[in-house]
Amino acid sequence: MTRYLRFVVCFLAMLCTDVAFTQITSTQTDASGSPVAYVYVSLSNQNVKAFAASSNGKLTPVSGSPFHVGYVESMTVNAKYLFTTDSVYIYSYSIAPDGAIKQVASINAQQFNPDNYGGPGILFLDRSSATLYDTDYYCCGDNDAYQFFSMNNVTGQLNYLGVTTATWDYYVPLSFIGNNVYAYASECSEYSSIFGFQRNNDGTLTALNINPRVPTAPKGYYYCPNIAVADSANHVAIALTPSQGYAPKSAPPPQLATYTAISSGNLTTTSTRFNMPKTAVKNIIDLGISPSGKLIAVSGTAGLQVFHFNGSKPITDYTGLLTKDEIDQFFWDNDNHLYAISRTAGKLFVFRITPTSVSQAPGSPYRITKPENIAVLPKT
Repeated sequence: MTRYLRFVVCFLAMLCTDVAFTQITSTQTDASGSPVAYVYVSLSNQNVKAFAASSNGKLTPVSGSPFHVGYVESMTVNAKYLFTTDSVYIYSYSIAPDGAIKQVASINAQQFNPDNYGGPGILFLDRSSATLYDTDYYCCGDNDAYQFFSMNNVTGQLNYLGVTTATWDYYVPLSFIGNNVYAYASECSEYSSIFGFQRNNDGTLTALNINPRVPTAPKGYYYCPNIAVADSANHVAIALTPSQGYAPKSAPPPQLATYTAISSGNLTTTSTRFNMPKTAVKNIIDLGISPSGKLIAVSGTAGLQVFHFNGSKPITDYTGLLTKDEIDQFFWDNDNHLYAISRTAGKLFVFRITPTSVSQAPGSPYRITKPENIAVLPKT
């Protein structure tokens, strides 16, 4: 009987816990001498599970995992630190060579808001990982903004740099293009907004005065741009969802547009409703371009799907749905692996995806009780 079948039998007969899962995967042989990535998954029980990913994508729990960290609203990672927030404080955890984490610093980010109100929501980094940003909920009255923090690479301590002017509800993270100067996001609202910021030398942000063109939607609809993600060059992919001010069940499926950032920071596009691919994922939750810049993944309530990304040229079809489980968040490593969590299904998926092949890694999907967030640290 294979290890996988033994696990299934154990689960059905004994209702195995996460401890049993850890024991089984820990005994499996790593496919390489060192991990290609560390994968961190926060749970609703205020723990973070840490895994080492082998070259074939198989996951092995890091020694000491799970780590108790408290409530996690959001988290992100760079080469040395895992950062988490509970919507008031931002915590810094050092990452040991074996992937284990230990809290080394914290900062009350809420205190910089008027009346100590609101606080950090989604954490994200610039491409150099020199500056930590957050979507600062209710920063100034009822508006949201972006806070920015420099970091001490020796201690992990964050230093508050400032906040953007809250003239708009900036509640989604920015995505930086390859020059690390311009960053973009989009929000599905009555204004159908696509916006951008310039990153200054000290890490602070200045709003760009841009108004990118949105393609004309099918008759009776307008496109609502709800997620944007940049590649390592100067391209930005944006998910466009047909809307009538709401999302009727009969609406056409979302489509994927591609934009190009020019020297001024403005975005141009040749995307039209006729050359943009349609997604099988209707309610899009996450969007991500692979480090190679050749693939783009789309996830949502209907599952996960991957397309070929072609820079300024139209995005083209590749896979159907790789799973029909809701996929809430995912990240790529540098070895063609995509790690994805499903909160509703309680699963962690690992796929190996290249422009010519797609497969699930050994052991995937892994059962995890109430996953909330995922962060991936590539090691190669």
